[in-house]
Amino acid sequence: MKHSVKLAVVVAVCSLAVASLSSTAQAPANKGQEVIDRAIAALGGDHFLGMKNRVAKGRIYSFFHDELSGFDVTTTYTEYLPQVPPNGLGIREREVLGKKQDYSYLFLPDQAWDITFRGARPIDDDAWNRYVRTTENDVLYILKVRHNEPGLQYDYAGSEVYLSAHVEVVDITDAKDRTVRVYFDHNTFLPIRETFAWQDSQTREHNDEEIDYDKWRDAGEGVMWPFTIERQRNGYKTYQMFASRVDVNQPIPPKTFELPPGAKILKKVS
Repeated sequence: MKHSVKLAVVVAVCSLAVASLSSTAQAPANKGQEVIDRAIAALGGDHFLGMKNRVAKGRIYSFFHDELSGFDVTTTYTEYLPQVPPNGLGIREREVLGKKQDYSYLFLPDQAWDITFRGARPIDDDAWNRYVRTTENDVLYILKVRHNEPGLQYDYAGSEVYLSAHVEVVDITDAKDRTVRVYFDHNTFLPIRETFAWQDSQTREHNDEEIDYDKWRDAGEGVMWPFTIERQRNGYKTYQMFASRVDVNQPIPPKTFELPPGAKILKKVS
């Protein structure tokens, strides 16, 4: 009789343990999607997903091994395309630089141009690949443009503390097995940090990228946007953007995403 009771207790405990393990195993997948849903809602929900364009004004700084290597004032025009082309990005961007705004970069879904008074020159392959990589792995681009992409998975990686902030961590993995780890503020569910890794196709070197987002503000229509963005590569600061103003769904000057009429086409720098 005692043996039967002990056996029943053991079976019950094992059953509870199995149920607990099953629940734990199931929770991360559901939790990851839940965090993503709450993040999209925090960014503005349908207003964020339906955002057609964005204009950001401010200052940008570039660095080499943490040393300032350049800075400028900028106005960046971003337009989201209704559909992502099969072989390209789902946005067009024009980054106008200088106090006189007399030179710029034009980023189209499948090519980019460096535009000055001398003419328009296709940017070099390294710069283009860097732009594509940064855009495709940007959590804001992922949540806005790629969130329903086939094969995209959201895996909950846990809850932790980052720079004294309680964060929820989610790994976003696409069909090409590329993973972006995103840290969402536990209270606001806005992303404050992301990391991803990539391998240089020429040198085969491993690289680690980090992007920090801060100073979140309403950019119009309830869409939240970070006014401070900082990027690092392999532990070194590479880029900072300090926006003074960000507006969504505002009229954009005609032909912003076209080459200047009559612009001389210059040879790409190899």
